[in-house]
Amino acid sequence: MSSNIHPISEAEGQTPRQRGMHKGQQTKAAIVDAALGLATQIGLEGLSIGALAEVMQMSKSGVFAHFGSREELQISVIREYHQRFELEVFEPALQHPRGLPRLRHLFQNWMQRTSAEIDSGCLYISGAAEFDDRPGPVRDALASSVKTWLAAVHRSVVQARDEQHLALDTDASQMCFEIHGLILALHYEARFLKSTKSLARTKQGFEQLLLRNGASLT
Repeated sequence: MSSNIHPISEAEGQTPRQRGMHKGQQTKAAIVDAALGLATQIGLEGLSIGALAEVMQMSKSGVFAHFGSREELQISVIREYHQRFELEVFEPALQHPRGLPRLRHLFQNWMQRTSAEIDSGCLYISGAAEFDDRPGPVRDALASSVKTWLAAVHRSVVQARDEQHLALDTDASQMCFEIHGLILALHYEARFLKSTKSLARTKQGFEQLLLRNGASLT
């Protein structure tokens, strides 16, 4: 069973996948969409063929026929989440110049996405909590998705350094780690601790991180 995640790439654009789909593909896409909605509320582990069949008003065998197993359903949900994340966070940032402008917009988009998920939950974060100690194809698919995204963040930091928008001695791996940490703190404090200051603190933390690495606040 393949768990490969669609790579985040500047060279590839996205088109609405439902264009040109035959009925079976449209049905599968609708099931995945419903499954993703459930997963963001109850987690990947909470997904079941039976619960999804009830939501879709289909038979269990009808849902099962599109995936073959609960595991493949979970992996399909991860792929769908990754593709939507890519469209909302990464691709809009590509419209901005390489270097610091792109890095700023990438982080801004990521914050906005995280803020929008406070009520529903982030599949990357909830999935990590569910599958961090459970080896298998679902964990592999989830980890691959997160690593692909973090590699894109790292690439953006390197580009900013190469454009001399950051100091030449900037440690791109450390900076990427700290950027990721800011997002995790935002999600935790806003969702779990209900902090009203978490978004402002995240923005401040990012600007201070840039400043420490030789960037201007303007």
